[in-house]
Amino acid sequence: MLSVEHLSIEFSSRPLLNDISFLINSHDKIAVVGKNGAGKTTLLRLLAGEINPSKGIISRPQELKIGYLPQHMIHADGKTLSDEVLSHFSLSDDERARFVAEMDRTIIGLGFERRDFDRQCSEFSGGWRMRIELAKILLEKPDLLLLDEPTNHLDIESIQWLEDFLKSSPAAVVIVSHDRAFIDNVTNRTIEISLGRIYDYDVNYSHFVELRRERHEQQVRAYENQQKMIRETEEFIERFRYKATKAVQVQSRIKQLDKLERLEVDLEDTSRLHLRFPPAMRSGDFPVIADSVSKSFGEHLVFEDVSFTIRRGEKVAFVGRNGEGKTTLVRCIMQQLDYEGTLKIGHNVQIGYFAQNQASLLDDNLTVFQTVDYIAKGDIRTKLRDILGAFMFGGEASEKKVKVLSGGERSRLAMIRLLLEQVNLLILDEPTNHLDMQSKDVLKEALKAFDGTVICVSHDRDFLDGLVDKVYEFAGGRVIEHLGGIYDFLRRKKIDSLQELEKKNTAIQPAKEKTVTTAKLDFEEQKRIQREQRKKQRQIADTEAEIARLEAEQQQIEEQLQAPEHQTDTELYSRYEHVKHLIEQKLYEWEILCEE
Repeated sequence: MLSVEHLSIEFSSRPLLNDISFLINSHDKIAVVGKNGAGKTTLLRLLAGEINPSKGIISRPQELKIGYLPQHMIHADGKTLSDEVLSHFSLSDDERARFVAEMDRTIIGLGFERRDFDRQCSEFSGGWRMRIELAKILLEKPDLLLLDEPTNHLDIESIQWLEDFLKSSPAAVVIVSHDRAFIDNVTNRTIEISLGRIYDYDVNYSHFVELRRERHEQQVRAYENQQKMIRETEEFIERFRYKATKAVQVQSRIKQLDKLERLEVDLEDTSRLHLRFPPAMRSGDFPVIADSVSKSFGEHLVFEDVSFTIRRGEKVAFVGRNGEGKTTLVRCIMQQLDYEGTLKIGHNVQIGYFAQNQASLLDDNLTVFQTVDYIAKGDIRTKLRDILGAFMFGGEASEKKVKVLSGGERSRLAMIRLLLEQVNLLILDEPTNHLDMQSKDVLKEALKAFDGTVICVSHDRDFLDGLVDKVYEFAGGRVIEHLGGIYDFLRRKKIDSLQELEKKNTAIQPAKEKTVTTAKLDFEEQKRIQREQRKKQRQIADTEAEIARLEAEQQQIEEQLQAPEHQTDTELYSRYEHVKHLIEQKLYEWEILCEE
């Protein structure tokens, strides 16, 4: 189908890909992996014919149709969504009628709604415009699909749709992605780019990781053995260089070193770095309590009557289609937006917030190292270089000025800063968008070990898997709580969809009415329980506030009693004992309320 033979390419006299060869066969589903800067995007551009190699040949059949989705693209304005997609194709009236139905399925599958079809493309954000480009490419039905980070701007439902589409597609697919679950589910072959070479594995990503570990260990052993031999040979040459009796042997060893093909191995391996958040002060039992929270922008209702409680130590995910209000609710919690209802932040809660625009708040005049060195305190300071390396700021990159960093680099640096702050509630809005797989692993392990509370807005299922124990689904202006991990939630969603399908096809009306009646009773019972819960939560919050007030008064009295003029003040001692008794009483009430 397509062959690459002895291909090399250089940038600024630096070899990026060196004498690589491989075949792409029809129906291949290939993941291209490697560190940032290894040459993954460059390889896709070479395959697409956007750039030419310095050496070597890429052979493509003349009739081969290639669809290429780059990470960054230029968008044209002045057309509606449906017109933009249709204008990409030359269709007769008969073809157009058949094509429109397929176009509708594809566009809706990628997360758009029917009311979006007549909206101007200029109204959509960059992420949604990327979906328009993806729709055009998929509808072309290419023989070879080249996709560079296709999931970066997709929500979970759209990613699942794209997975199903690609798995069933007869086209060959080559994907560059940091979404491990996505490439695991779609691909059956993995090509790794490392130090300008490629390593081709006829397995999916998870199996590749195991095989790569074995290969890496073998490479390291071979490299270390060669380094030992080189040291011993150089020592022999240095020791006997000026001895006439050893002249022939010395010359032989020098020629041996000159002819030696030096082994290279990627020795930077921070995958075993265990990063722990610095200890933070203990928060109250309920860091976030939402009670009948609603938010609108003008006439557009984002969500309404949202009520939930997040307990100390819980790690929860906010998921749902783009535009359903996940980031909006986060900004309400952060008091960056006004809203209706009540949002209470618990006693002694210290928030660390990673927002989409967090990178813009960094000081341009500091270096990367200075940015994190300013924040770090305690033992973590001894690991700063390792942490920077894990997030792709190893070596000289740590001395770069912040003002020269790309958007992705600034986001990674902002994430490192957050990891070093002493907080007990972390709110992360799409934290993995600019992280490679190794960096995501480091972050995930740190969050799992974190003894505080985490709210994570993310579409990355692999990142959320094993991290969160509760999922809040944003859909249709509501926020629905699901207990369990992300895959428990996804399994339940698929079952729910099947049940809904069966209900639509059922022919027995009485059974349907019975189901509706039962559902209504269940709903009313749930509402009653929720009202009771909200009542108890308000009482708990009021009690916590009263305890805090009494503790402050107790401390004030203690300070007064230390003064010589008050040491015999019986009235003050009496007040102190009374406040102490009230604190004990309120703590008892608080425990009862928590149990209830």
